[in-house]
Amino acid sequence: MASLLIRGGRVLAGTVEVDGNKNAALPLLAACLLTDQTCTLTNVPRIGDVRVMIDLLRDLGADVEGEDTTTLRVTCRTLRTDTPDPRLVGRLRGSILLLGPLLARRGRARLAQPGGDFPARRTIAVHLSALAAMGAAAEDDDVQTLAAPSGLRPASIYLEEASVTGTETAMLAAAAAAGATELRHAACEPHVVELARFLRQMGAGVTGEGTSTIRIEGVSQRSGASQRLDGDYIEAGTWAVIAAVTGGHLEIRGARAEHVEVLAAVLRRFHVDLSLDEDRLLVRPSRLCGGGRVTTGLWPGFPSDLVSLVTVLATQADGDTLLHDWMYELRLFALDQLSGMGGQLFLCDPHRIIVTGPRRLRARALDGRDLRSGMALVAAALAADGESRVGPLETIERGYGRLVDRLQSLGAEVSRDEA
Repeated sequence: MASLLIRGGRVLAGTVEVDGNKNAALPLLAACLLTDQTCTLTNVPRIGDVRVMIDLLRDLGADVEGEDTTTLRVTCRTLRTDTPDPRLVGRLRGSILLLGPLLARRGRARLAQPGGDFPARRTIAVHLSALAAMGAAAEDDDVQTLAAPSGLRPASIYLEEASVTGTETAMLAAAAAAGATELRHAACEPHVVELARFLRQMGAGVTGEGTSTIRIEGVSQRSGASQRLDGDYIEAGTWAVIAAVTGGHLEIRGARAEHVEVLAAVLRRFHVDLSLDEDRLLVRPSRLCGGGRVTTGLWPGFPSDLVSLVTVLATQADGDTLLHDWMYELRLFALDQLSGMGGQLFLCDPHRIIVTGPRRLRARALDGRDLRSGMALVAAALAADGESRVGPLETIERGYGRLVDRLQSLGAEVSRDEA
């Protein structure tokens, strides 16, 4: 396992281009299995999670061209198995998105427990319920094996939770269920909208994306499709926080302004000096103030994926900040390491933490326990005095491509240590 060595205290400056949306890449790659024709995706992020999904597609029988580039071409003439490699499934929560395409083309899907960040806290009940409504049933009481021998059928479905991947799983299955399916209490995130655009190109009728009610007119045959992924607004927010905590001046390009405004509104509460237009976010050196209460929410609320980074921002802001992540708890537990760096934090309960700043952070060895909190600890190390070690680096590289090179290009003193 590799580590990232960081000598903090450097002011970062320059321009950084965000990659394509990680959370759009995975469902779009899964959608490529719905057709036997070639699909092309551009602006694909070169990250660990995408590499695992590519390996899963190849294991199932797909031909994938362009690995480790931003353009992927996927052709799946036949699916040779209905059982994705359990070892790969255990590394990627997004492997759950394979269920719909497998049921559509094989009539059966056997999936091991998906892995990824804190999987025990993130159930797949919403996914299974939606698929059951469309005719998929557990085979021989084996909850890991679903079968739809007569094919998927359209349905009217209320999702008990506005789960993003749950919504995407239902959309992928509905695109192959000839007839009209309606999803209510659907997720509204931008990557759900991207999947809807892609499915329309494949021939499915999709309306209502971006709202809580999505209607899909499924078709028996799906064509190939091409799409450029939107820039990753979570990554844009990450670089904005890094600029703010290092006193830097960064121009962040590639994410849509209507996506970035959700996080820009929260950053302004910390008095981050920023401007936003079209596909550019500019962050200037700022005198940071406590942000009051910051609460995560479903889109277009403040995303849970950024709460860890904003917690680091709060350590450098003058005053108190209460951060409330009602969706997940283990991200906040991982941030207890900031206390060992000199941060003043009080963990109220698994979902709420109070941060008092500003505090000068000290370098130390840090454990990146999941993707987002791991990147937050990188941001803390960049702001700290001395040399920190953050690992495993592979966890962070699941969602942030070319991290070492990009940090170095902005003036950070960092290096990769394979020891």
